[in-house]
Amino acid sequence: MHHHPDATAVVRDLAPDEPVILNRPHAAKRAARFFVQKFPGKVLYAVKANPSADLLLLQWEAGVTHYDVASIAEVRLVRETLPEATLCFMHPVKTERAIEEAYFRHGCKTFSLDSVEELEKIVRATTRDGAAAKDLRLCVRLRVSSEYSELSLAAKFGVDLTEAPALLQATRQVADWLGVCFHVGSQAMTPFAYVQALERVRAAIAEASVVIDMIDVGGGFPSVYPGMEPPPLEDYFKIIHQHFYALPIAYNAELWCEPGRALCAEYNSMIVRVEKRRGNELFINDGAYGALFDAAHIGWRFPVRRIAADGTAGNDVEAEDFAFYGPTCDDADFMEGPFQLPGDIRAGDYIEVGMLGAYGAAMRTGFNGFGTGPVATVDDEPMSSLYRGDRDDPRVSDNVVSLR
Repeated sequence: MHHHPDATAVVRDLAPDEPVILNRPHAAKRAARFFVQKFPGKVLYAVKANPSADLLLLQWEAGVTHYDVASIAEVRLVRETLPEATLCFMHPVKTERAIEEAYFRHGCKTFSLDSVEELEKIVRATTRDGAAAKDLRLCVRLRVSSEYSELSLAAKFGVDLTEAPALLQATRQVADWLGVCFHVGSQAMTPFAYVQALERVRAAIAEASVVIDMIDVGGGFPSVYPGMEPPPLEDYFKIIHQHFYALPIAYNAELWCEPGRALCAEYNSMIVRVEKRRGNELFINDGAYGALFDAAHIGWRFPVRRIAADGTAGNDVEAEDFAFYGPTCDDADFMEGPFQLPGDIRAGDYIEVGMLGAYGAAMRTGFNGFGTGPVATVDDEPMSSLYRGDRDDPRVSDNVVSLR
């Protein structure tokens, strides 16, 4: 793997024809340490956000010991990469073979579910020679609102509040350890998202009248993107902690979270090359079938900066709004943006697209023969960061009204 001080050095040294993924190990470790040290409970890394083995090792080195795996492939990956890690199979719908392999071969004891059918499936898959498992740690996933998040996760999974008490009671009968989990949606822009969800948890537990050993507030912790400036993560942690302690749960109950985006967004950026300019449309060599999937399909805006063909920054010209076309033959390979770049950008220039560590680097495909390219490690800072301590607090307004 190539190692360079920054993205401009990558362009100068490689003049790459293909997109280059840039890794920032120091940024990933900093994010993980932040969560481990400041979140008032246990931190599970949501592997789906970026399943890079190198990143898993960085998380482990920074103190993350539990991993939210959502498929048997992720179970195998984490177990092979981190033999001592605690695996938590948090996808609410799994095959019996996947459950059986995870439990018996890989030592996974924690499973989530949102229906009686899934509960029965877990019990069957973990029964051997007529003996049911006695050490299951089961988490009932409650459906909550995603109204405060940029991407909804409210429709597909989760038991309704009206049905949750009966499912909690049934799960308590077979679980050695019972938890309640939920997900407020990706990129939650206010801590109130968790307040609302925890109130639903309170109602479900009170109605079920069962002992609860764990509350898992899931993911949703945000990162920083153009037009999305969330409050400090400490605000989220504080309000979650306060409402957790007010729940009717066991005195020694644990608090968990499952960050994905917040732990890995700053890990990756990508260098793309401008192959053609047509007005304010730039044809680049990655797109809807690659790391810019979210930019194309859900209109996600990523930070961008121009790197001139000679490797200089070249961002001193007034910015204009641009849209991107990717390299494939499809009209759907289009990213509307807008992406602000210097008005004189032209074919042969490069663009660094930032904050692609969450989902971006993991979404690349080989469609139409594209999707390959080198990977480099760089030492500079990501374009945005929640963890450096130098970000302006978005809660502070410049519009101060004097009372004198």
